[in-house]
Amino acid sequence: MLVSDFETLLESAKKIAVEISGLHAADVDQQARFPQESVDAMKAAGLMSALVPQHLGGAGLGLLQLGQICAALGAQCSASGMVLAMHYSQLACLSRHCDGHPEVEAYLRDLVKHQYLLASMTSEQGTFGATRTSICAVHVEGGTYMLAKDATTGSYCAQADAIVITCRRHADAPASDQVLVLAQKGQYTLEQTSQWDTLGMRGTCSPGFKIQASGPAWQVLPGAFADSSAESMVPVSHVLWAALWTGIAHGALQRAGLAVRAAARKTPGQVPHTARMLANAVADLQAARQMWQMVAQEVDALGDARADLHAMNWALKFNSLKIKAAEAAPRLVHQALQIVGIQGYKNDGPHAVGRHYRDVLSASLMISNERIQSTSADMLLVLKDF
Repeated sequence: MLVSDFETLLESAKKIAVEISGLHAADVDQQARFPQESVDAMKAAGLMSALVPQHLGGAGLGLLQLGQICAALGAQCSASGMVLAMHYSQLACLSRHCDGHPEVEAYLRDLVKHQYLLASMTSEQGTFGATRTSICAVHVEGGTYMLAKDATTGSYCAQADAIVITCRRHADAPASDQVLVLAQKGQYTLEQTSQWDTLGMRGTCSPGFKIQASGPAWQVLPGAFADSSAESMVPVSHVLWAALWTGIAHGALQRAGLAVRAAARKTPGQVPHTARMLANAVADLQAARQMWQMVAQEVDALGDARADLHAMNWALKFNSLKIKAAEAAPRLVHQALQIVGIQGYKNDGPHAVGRHYRDVLSASLMISNERIQSTSADMLLVLKDF
């Protein structure tokens, strides 16, 4: 991929963030509505297909590059950045695990052309948040698949162009023998089963749904979800979430910077005490940014050797990144609030950081930090070289 391709997409993302996402962010948050304006602009700019390999018409961007795009959007509108990050995690599963399947590759070329938005359904009633187990199963007969699932969460599923669904391979398969099914709009019905009135990340529109879907059998994607999860979904989601959360914190600190400079103009020749607070916070921000960027670079360096990502030391690395990024982002936004003071606590001014604060609090809950830490603890009982 030409560097200029990435630079063009990144500049487009930054422009969308400032001129569109940021303008509608407060309303998206207040109304708990989907950031449709941002997604429409992202589609127009070709951002939805940035991860698709070049031979299928996409830009073929790596994780480091995709993270920068998500962070730029998140600095202005958390929901817009999160929707794109989630979309990329599903797109990675399709594009990296299609095994040259002609129908899947044709769909990816259509996605490049039409800029489809992908959502996912990995949660399910009765699995208690364990995405690597399923109760529902797909039934394939006569070239057609059918499935029904009761999902506890379906982020922006009502607004997506397609949904990637986890389920058991067949009715007699164990809970861990899962496949991914691509359900395109018009092939499924959704029945909303809960509301999405949350503290933050309100624009991701993630209530529970019951879904019934049917379509051509090729949409039961080749391979096992165990492979696409370890090699694509987990690495992409954890890195891009970390980038996004850092981007949200960056947005809050940008507002803190405006407040510091405004204070400096009132006292020419004197450095406000908040300037030193800002310098300390920016150093912490740079450390958080380096954390996700280093992991992204390591994953990108693997190239096609993604089977290495099944190793336990990689799982521990992704777990650690997720936990530390989820802990760092709220601290950074809190630092921004302390710098700004009461004007940051108010919701109606240019220095307000309440929305940023509420949004980053979701970081430790998106796959519970406690659950992930418990998994890491189990691994460290046998992993000696970490």
